[in-house]
Amino acid sequence: MAKKSGSDYFGLPYIVSVILAIIPFTAWLLGALTRFSEGKIIAGIIRLIGLGFILWVLDLILMICKKHILRILPI
Repeated sequence: MAKKSGSDYFGLPYIVSVILAIIPFTAWLLGALTRFSEGKIIAGIIRLIGLGFILWVLDLILMICKKHILRILPI
């Protein structure tokens, strides 16, 4: 069983999460899937339909600095 390493993207190792965050399409898709898996349906839909580039840049910065993606909506 994989150990949660403290980063997002389904508990993948930090370096793998950063590499996936660098690629725009995977960051967009995995960001939405991560929010859906947390039960945050509205936040997942927002990631899928809008704010793609802005959220990608913010996710990339936060993934490198704080090891987690941006969470705008706590719902």
